[in-house]
Amino acid sequence: MDDKYTKAGHDLETVQFVCRYCGRNVSPSAPGTAFRNHCPWCLRSLHLDEKAGDRAASCGGIMEPVAISVRRDKEWVIIHRCASCGTLKENRIAGDDNEIALLSLAVRPVARPPFPLDGLLDK
Repeated sequence: MDDKYTKAGHDLETVQFVCRYCGRNVSPSAPGTAFRNHCPWCLRSLHLDEKAGDRAASCGGIMEPVAISVRRDKEWVIIHRCASCGTLKENRIAGDDNEIALLSLAVRPVARPPFPLDGLLDK
């Protein structure tokens, strides 16, 4: 496999990396997506881009997975929030992402709603 490829006019290195959160070695290949941009085990990423692939972000903070969203074409994306600066970004899921972690994110609004249910249950 070539160690570089081009996306949106930018050369991006596709190299193995160690997740800064969970410490696992992460392969650059990601089934179902052009490049790996998050850890398949803990689903965290790094705040490196302003726009996809530009590597222009100076923050470098850990991007925490906070939610799952489903696009119109039914594709799932992970919503990440930077722990350092609060920026929100979305990343496509990959075929080898931890299914339990993905489902935990997907059901979080039902399991832990952002508002109290007590008043709704009394009516």
